[in-house]
Amino acid sequence: MGLPVQTARDLASQTVLGSAALQRESGEHPAELRNMVTSPGGTTAAGLASLENGGFRGIIADAVRAAFERGEDLAGGK
Repeated sequence: MGLPVQTARDLASQTVLGSAALQRESGEHPAELRNMVTSPGGTTAAGLASLENGGFRGIIADAVRAAFERGEDLAGGK
C-alpha cells in the first residue's frame, strides 16, 4: 500500500497496544469490542470479511495447536 516499513510497524504496534489496553480497561469480551467498532459495510467489516474468507481463524487455531503439541513433545524429551 506504499507505507514506509517503519510507519507500518508503528501503526501495527499501536493498534495492538491500543486494542489490548481497551480490552483490559473495559473488561468487555474482545468480540463485543469488535462489534462496537465495526460499522456495517465499513473498512473494519471489509478487513474482517477478508480474514474470515481466507481461513484466518483456522490458520490461527492450527498454529496454536502445532505450538502446543511441539511444546508437549519438548517437555517429554522427544
